[in-house]
Amino acid sequence: MPGVPAFILRRLYVKGSLANTGDGWRFTLRNSLGSGYARELLPLRVDGAEVELGSSRFELDGKTTGFDEVDGSNTFGLPMNKSIVISVSGEPLAPGAHRIGMSFVVPGFGKIGFDFTDEVSVG
Repeated sequence: MPGVPAFILRRLYVKGSLANTGDGWRFTLRNSLGSGYARELLPLRVDGAEVELGSSRFELDGKTTGFDEVDGSNTFGLPMNKSIVISVSGEPLAPGAHRIGMSFVVPGFGKIGFDFTDEVSVG
């Protein structure tokens, strides 16, 4: 089954968007690659450690959906030129650079994913 190379998917990440929030941390994706959707989101990884699936969610067009709510009938949409904010509840990230990994299951491609390294924004 053909895949999508991680270096291409990495372009989804909005550089500089990794930031702590009052109840955890977040980052932004912006799709300029082509519309698509995932029928399953896998746990995020931070510096090699897996994040509990139930603590992650995404916001698109004002609607927030938990990673654990995504399935074949409630998909993770990747519309063109739209921003998607990924948020994680829990401990904020320590200052400095972090490597974040994201994977999902896309019909026709199977499991695909990417990672990025960025510093937590201050402010």
